[in-house]
Amino acid sequence: MATTNVEPAGLVSELGLDKQNRASLGRLLGHGSVGRAEEGEDGRMHATIRIPPDELAWEPAILALPHSGDLELEIVNDDENTHCALLPSNGDQQFLWLPNFSRGTASLKLNGPGYYWFSSPIGNDEGRGLTGAIVVMGESPPEARLDRPPQPRP
Repeated sequence: MATTNVEPAGLVSELGLDKQNRASLGRLLGHGSVGRAEEGEDGRMHATIRIPPDELAWEPAILALPHSGDLELEIVNDDENTHCALLPSNGDQQFLWLPNFSRGTASLKLNGPGYYWFSSPIGNDEGRGLTGAIVVMGESPPEARLDRPPQPRP
């Protein structure tokens, strides 16, 4: 098995897999950059995610939040194709329709730390790699932790 020190996004680009319809494989997993939400004076977090032209990827594909709470998320579709965003929000979902060269805003509430997945479920966008994650940093509140005895460790 060959290994490489090239970053995943660079390797996919080098192989020509980062353009729509260049290869049958396309993008299996989103592998764009990692971004951070900024916290405003009102305590709400703000971030922008783009869909670059002809890449079928979110930029950033991974959005990190410093803690749980409210997020104002702007999504910009710079692509020549229509996409959408199916976003998590406290166990529910929000949907944004994103015609080509458009933008939309979603207000999300993510109350706990963890990974929250988002995607564009129209056409075969998910299958071609238009998936991403919002990562909420922090510890679970004490009331949410399991009350169980210590588990044996190998």
